[in-house]
Amino acid sequence: MSAVARSVRPFASRVLSQKLPLPAARRVSPAVGFPRGSARSFSQSPFWEVKKYTETHEWIELAADGKTAKIGITEYAAKSLGDVVYVELPQEDLEVSAEEPVGAVESVKSASDVLSPVSGKVVKGNAVLEDKANMINKSPEADGWIAQIEVNDAAELDGLLDAEAYKATIDE
Repeated sequence: MSAVARSVRPFASRVLSQKLPLPAARRVSPAVGFPRGSARSFSQSPFWEVKKYTETHEWIELAADGKTAKIGITEYAAKSLGDVVYVELPQEDLEVSAEEPVGAVESVKSASDVLSPVSGKVVKGNAVLEDKANMINKSPEADGWIAQIEVNDAAELDGLLDAEAYKATIDE
């Protein structure tokens, strides 16, 4: 569990369990105040997903299943490249090692390889980018992901940077 999730969960539990000072006439059962199923939705939050960064400005987000992950370029990289005009997507079933190219991004300024942060097998490329390469500029760390891979060893993510450490590298 990530450090953020560990620190937020106790706080959120305390806040959600507190009773607000409402007049007795206005008190409502907690089941009535929340839509069905929302009381458990906190445990299904994206805090379970692990997002790490590389010094070469790629990100990887491990899915809740712990086996698959999405790879893309960071917001900083997207801004540095400028307007993206073409994205080379990887072939399905391509075996990649850590720090091997998994695709490429071309902009009006330059071109850059996208390196895989970990080893694994490509499950699919983001087909949206074939027609809308500028999606990387609009949403580089969400909808603009480049490849989804099946990770060989999730422990490889331990050697990557968390958000705070990555931010420190680009602020230098």
